[in-house]
Amino acid sequence: MSLDTVIAPVPVEISKVQPIDIAPGILTEIYQPQYNLALWKRTLTADLTTSIEQLLQEQSHLALVQTVTPDDAAQWIKSKLEGYACADALGEDIALIVDMFCCLFDVREAGLRLTALDTPMCPKFHVDHVPCRLVSTYVGTATQWLNNDDVDRTKLGAGSLGQPDHVSGLIKNGDVIQQMQPGDVALLKGSGWEGNEETGLVHRSPQRLNDERRLLLTLDLV
Repeated sequence: MSLDTVIAPVPVEISKVQPIDIAPGILTEIYQPQYNLALWKRTLTADLTTSIEQLLQEQSHLALVQTVTPDDAAQWIKSKLEGYACADALGEDIALIVDMFCCLFDVREAGLRLTALDTPMCPKFHVDHVPCRLVSTYVGTATQWLNNDDVDRTKLGAGSLGQPDHVSGLIKNGDVIQQMQPGDVALLKGSGWEGNEETGLVHRSPQRLNDERRLLLTLDLV
């Protein structure tokens, strides 16, 4: 499948803080020690977005979890979403992302989760205790994150004393919350990455807007 059937071209501002670009090769920058995020900016086609929205309207509970390879990911997704208009395009797109992830980390398989959400999965800013996690929101408001200089890490977890993020002192400098967009593919370096134990990317699920539902894809090293 051509990327043109999934991604619509769009101009985008390139961040100078973290490696963010419209070229998928930007994801290789996650290996640079000064970065804890690498973000491939892309916009999905209207047809794919509409068909996923229809899926979310009809599927009240969608939580697909599987260890997949680049060779079997597409067929597995298609089999689970059989009968839905998005099945083929979504399956092929996820297989492409699985292939990129496995090639990047030189592994044969990845732990996949494809989940429909109507409440924030992780509503407070936090760090993942994994080496690296791939995150992509297909539909709905996408993941939020903070640059290192904008975080007081002593306020993470129990350090917040139960206070919400905007009160605890976690966010140092006012309106500095960064936000991914639907379609974006991001690698989030966690505390399990060697040499990055104290600087895992601080991020959270977005607040729910009205009655929207999200379709979230994550990939983890197995």
